[in-house]
Formats: sequence, structure tokens, C-alpha cells
Amino acid sequence: MESYIVMQGRTYHDEKELGVLWSLQRDSVGNVHHFWERMKEVAEGDRIFHYVRGDIVAISVAKSGYREAYKPSEIPLPVIENAKGYLVEVDYYELDLPLTIEDYFDEILPLLPIKYSAFQENANGNQGYLYPCNEELTIKLVELIAGLNIYEIDEEQLEFVMGTVQKTEHDFLIPLLAETESETKTKLRLGHQRFRNELLPLWHGKCALCDIELPELLQASYAKPWKDCTNNERIDPNNGILLCRNHDALYSNGLIAFDGTGKIHISSRIPEVDYDKYGLQIKMSVKRTEKNKPYLKWHKKHMFKE
Repeated sequence: MESYIVMQGRTYHDEKELGVLWSLQRDSVGNVHHFWERMKEVAEGDRIFHYVRGDIVAISVAKSGYREAYKPSEIPLPVIENAKGYLVEVDYYELDLPLTIEDYFDEILPLLPIKYSAFQENANGNQGYLYPCNEELTIKLVELIAGLNIYEIDEEQLEFVMGTVQKTEHDFLIPLLAETESETKTKLRLGHQRFRNELLPLWHGKCALCDIELPELLQASYAKPWKDCTNNERIDPNNGILLCRNHDALYSNGLIAFDGTGKIHISSRIPEVDYDKYGLQIKMSVKRTEKNKPYLKWHKKHMFKE
């Protein structure tokens, strides 16, 4: 199951009435855009969060993959005459209380990818149509939506996270959120588990910087974070370094990085007099291979705090 965010604006109500998502294939000069091409990635069972003028107003479930189709006449968009588009049939579930992105943006911003984010750094939505929604962001949106729309009236009625949720004739939102959260967390856990298991032997089961070997103190550290990765990059053991929890925290927060030769770079936010306190030395380095070199360089470019 994958998740997406669709930016609909004035087309929302008409697309909802039709039970579809629809986009162009090319613009007026023939250009192809990633936010339209992504329609071809949608598969049956995928989740879509519907963004309209600052709010997430609904969640839908894809009933099938895409098909090519002309614009339905009910959708008020000026298009090139006889231009084909992509259409996906979905079941819409409107929220009683919309989720206003700006109100929770401090929680959402750290989970946004650097590339192809649905939202700008000022909490406004980006121009375009269909954007990816990584697993960490999906879980956060589900939690926020549940907090606004699900109420625990008595102890037997609802235990959203841990309990069994039963679908009733009149309430589809609760089981939809529970299933989305459960499947997404499982996918995230299994991905991290596979990544760690394949990373361990590459670093001989010890921290690349301090040689700590206790498994309980070792962390499989991503160079390129999950939110910014393709599905293949998320499980590629070359996209990581085995570090102790101390060095992992420094690396994940961009306070240390490694260049294409494996040499350490230490952020100026850590005074040199404190290097020993954090287990750091200027001449430290990690094993660099041709396979992990691009990931190390990506981390240094995008994550490192000079």
C-alpha cells in the first residue's frame, strides 16, 4: 500500500461526486510533469489524502489502477481539445473536521521530503496534482486526523491504536484510519528490519567510528533518510552506516557527515573543546566504497549543518 496527497482546489467537489481523480498527461506545450505521471503509480488499495485550500478534507481508497480517459465534462478545467488524461476511480471518505495543515506544520515539516514535497516551507501547498506521501508522513497525518475526528465515548467503544476496530454501517472512517495506520507501520518496521539485517555484516557488527559491538547500542543509520528515498534506496544497505546510538544521533541530526573519501566533517555547532565529550576526533573516517559514496555525499550536501 502506497499513500499520496492530491491537490484539488476547485475540482474537489466534482471529482468527489464522480468518485475519481483525473489529471492531464501533458501541458499545453507538450511537457510531462511528475505530478501527473504519478497517477500511473496508483494501485488498488492505495490511500489518497485530499488537500483543498489549506486543509486535508478527505481520505480516499483507490479502487483500481489508472486508465487513460478524456476529461469528464463535470470537472471545471480548461484543457486542450481532445487531450487525454489519467483517471483513477476512488472511494471518498470525507472528514467531519478537516485537518488544517498550517495548525500542525511544526509536526509535519520534519517529515517532508526535500524533493517532490506536497507542501512548501511556509505550509502552503505546492502547485501540481498528485504528490507522494511517505510512510512516516502517512502515520503522522492519520494520527492528526484521528485526534480531530475520533472520540472515545466509553471504554468499550473505541481503542484506536491497540484495540480491534469494527466497521459499522454508518462509520467507515475509523476502520479506514486504523487499517491505514497498521499497514503503514508494518511496512515501515519490516523495511527498517531488512535494512538493519543487511547493513550489519557490511560494518562487521560494530560502530564505524568507535567499535562498540553491543547490538543493543547499535543503530542502522540512514545516509539518505527514508522520507527522501525511493523504495529501492530504503532497503539498500549501502545507504547507511552502522553507528552507536551517540554517533547515530550526531549523524542523523546533521552534526557530523562524511565526504566522498569517508573523512569525517564535524559541525561548527560542536565546539572543538567538546569533541572528546561526544567521542569525536578530527582524523576519524569510515570505510568508503563506490556503492555507498553517492549516499555519503548526498547526506553531506543535504543534511550536514556546517
